[in-house]
This record gives sequence, structure tokens and C-alpha cells, in this order.
Amino acid sequence: MNNVLPSDTFVVVNKTILYDDRALLVNLYQPLIGAVAVSLYNTLWSYLDRLELISMEFTHNTILNNMMISCNEFMEAREKLEAIGLIKTYVKKESVNNFVYELYSPMSAKEFITNPILNTALYNAVGAKEFERTIEYFKIPNINLRNYEDITSKFSDTFIWTTSSVRNMELYNIKNKNARNLSIISKIDINTILNLISEDILNHRSITNNIKDYITKIAYIYNYDDVAMVELIRNSITDKKTIDKNKLRENASTYYQFDNMGKLPGLIYRKQPEYLRSNKEGLSNRDKIIHMFETTSPYDFLLSKYQTGTPSNTDLKIIAYLTLDLDLKPGVVNVLIDYVLKINNNKLNKAFIDTIASQWKKSNIETVEAAMAIAEEEYRNRKNNNKEVKKSSSVKKVESTPSWFNKDIEEDSATEEEIKAFEALLKGVK
Repeated sequence: MNNVLPSDTFVVVNKTILYDDRALLVNLYQPLIGAVAVSLYNTLWSYLDRLELISMEFTHNTILNNMMISCNEFMEAREKLEAIGLIKTYVKKESVNNFVYELYSPMSAKEFITNPILNTALYNAVGAKEFERTIEYFKIPNINLRNYEDITSKFSDTFIWTTSSVRNMELYNIKNKNARNLSIISKIDINTILNLISEDILNHRSITNNIKDYITKIAYIYNYDDVAMVELIRNSITDKKTIDKNKLRENASTYYQFDNMGKLPGLIYRKQPEYLRSNKEGLSNRDKIIHMFETTSPYDFLLSKYQTGTPSNTDLKIIAYLTLDLDLKPGVVNVLIDYVLKINNNKLNKAFIDTIASQWKKSNIETVEAAMAIAEEEYRNRKNNNKEVKKSSSVKKVESTPSWFNKDIEEDSATEEEIKAFEALLKGVK
């Protein structure tokens, strides 16, 4: 459990040479992680001593009051800083937990803009016009030096050695500009992918670690599997039997937009954020289900519901709608998917889902337990309202209920009329 309490202490350690990188933070990082996370980074920086090495020990209450934010807002901002590579967090668990926050430099503008994950996310966050403006802002001025002569002095022209005393500087732990790379767990197998492409088409010796890393990032951005990446790579090979990285990225983007009505992928929490987890450690079936909802991505959860094959594009678009457009937390999306599949004959009806999801969003449902509670309450109300209709029906329907429901409930398919009735019912749920 990595949540913080106001009484927990922390120190800030500088792992880099910090510059006033406001232009980088505001133009590149802030559209992705938000103003609160950027403010938290700057506030942690402000706590360092005059030598910018290490801070005094503070309680988290200090920073919460300083920034006028809650513990949950702090945790969300901290997780974003960790994920984007600006800080690393360590904790020593005691009666009063002690945290260490290591600060790292932002990437350079070139590193950020050439990173396929970050530039895609930035483009989708700010739009084409603002993205181009940002690129122009960080471009190096192009000065024509055709008629100029380079007269810069060389080191050897200016200095000579007077002694042969050379120190091994590796013995000293000297600060340097230190930026963290993004940490990504790949779901693809590079070796499997390459083995499926003949050497007659692709020169395997040309595949550097840099190319492999790029392929991994592309697969992560668009959630492509091995088969999809093989096809993308085949269509991105040059006449010299090498992979054109720009062509690979263009193809990946084109195919994704074709399947997603012109939209590009954006950054969302893949799994339930740590600060919104209950961290249930019980052995009951309900506790295990809560843990599963909290630690599984919506895509993987939906995939587990398929006996064979993979989720359809329609179902994946529903997940994208819930996570991107409605901004529901992943654990809440998992509960919603499970709930609707059980009460609607294993079908994800977009209109039916939208009715429920919109209400959950208005009710500010962010945790798995809150989602389970409101689903149970809503269906109990729905069951009572439909009881008379069920009594008059001569057709028996097979009961199929989420295993986490407190009481047995009956299953029935949602017709258009029921969707409207359910929508009216939800207006009375708080």
C-alpha cells in the first residue's frame, strides 16, 4: 500500500542538474499530466536546500497545505510524475511512513518530440495546430552560413598539458543532467515477430536495440499484438530491407484511425490508480474480485470474457469511449462491463452502457467498491420495478448474475423500452 497520510514524512533528493525548464514543463509535459502534477514537481524542487542536493524532512501535511490539495489529488499527481519519468518514489514503512522523492530532469525538447509515445499523446491532447506551434517554438533557427568561415579555436590550440596527473572521476558521484526513460512492460514478443518475417524481406542484422524499443513503443501506443505488428512492419520495410521508423509510425496511426473513426490514442490509466485502490487483502470471494477489478486493465478484463478470439472493434470502441470520452477509472469500467454483460445476455449494448456510465460519471464514481455498490442498488431498484412484468411472462429466463452481488438477482435482456425505463429510474439514484 503506497497511499500517503498527512502525518507521513518525506525528503526530496536531487538526482540531476535542475534548470529552469518552465517552457518544457508547460508546453510539453503539462498537456499530458496536468497543471497539478507540474505544480507538485516545482513544489518538491522548491524544498531542496541552497545547494539543491537534499531537503529537510517534511510531513505531507506541509505540501498538502502549500498546494491546497487533498491526499487523493496529491497521489494522482505523484503517480503521473512517476509514470512520465520526472520523479522516483521510495518508502520505508513504519508506524509513520517515510518517503523519499528523487527528482529527475525533464527530457530535452528533441527527446520528448521524437519519442513516439509522448509525441502521439501530445498531438492528441493539444490538436494539430497547437502541436505544430509547439514544434516551431523549440526549433533551432536555420541560419545560412554558406559564406562564413569556421574560425573556432580547438582545445589543443589554446591549452597544453604541464603535468600528467589524471584523476579517475568515476570515484566521485558527480551530478549530471539525468532524465528517466519511460518504463513500459511490453505485451509483444520481438523475437516471435522477427521470426515471422523472412530474411529475404528484412535484414535481421539491421534490427538494433533502438529499433526494437521503437517497435515496442508503437505496439504499446496502439495496443497492437504480435500479428498486427508483423503486418505493420512488412508494410514499413525499405528497398534496402530495413525498417523505416517514420513509415512504421505513419502506418500504425493510419490503421488505428481507420478502426477508430479518425481518433488517435490518448493517455489514460491502464489499471485502477494506486491511490483509488482499496488494497483488499481478505480471502473472501468478494475481496478477490475487488482485487481483480483493481489490478486488471479494461482490455484484458474484456479479453477474459471471450471464450475464443478477441474483442470486436465495436466492443473496443466502447472501452475507448468509457475511458477516454467519459474518463471513467479502469476499475470502474471493469465493474460496468461485468455488470452489463451479466444482465444483458453477454452483449455490450452502447445505448444501455451509456445510460449507466453517464449516471456513474455524474455521481463521481471512482472506486471499484463504489461502482459495485451503485450497481447493486440500481439493479435492486430495477428488479422491483420489473417484478410485475416478470410474473406475467410465461417464458423462463436463465439467471446470470455477477458473483459479487450481495443478493441473487434475475437476468433479463434489455430492450429499447427497458433502456428508457432504466434511464428514468437512474435519475432517482444518488
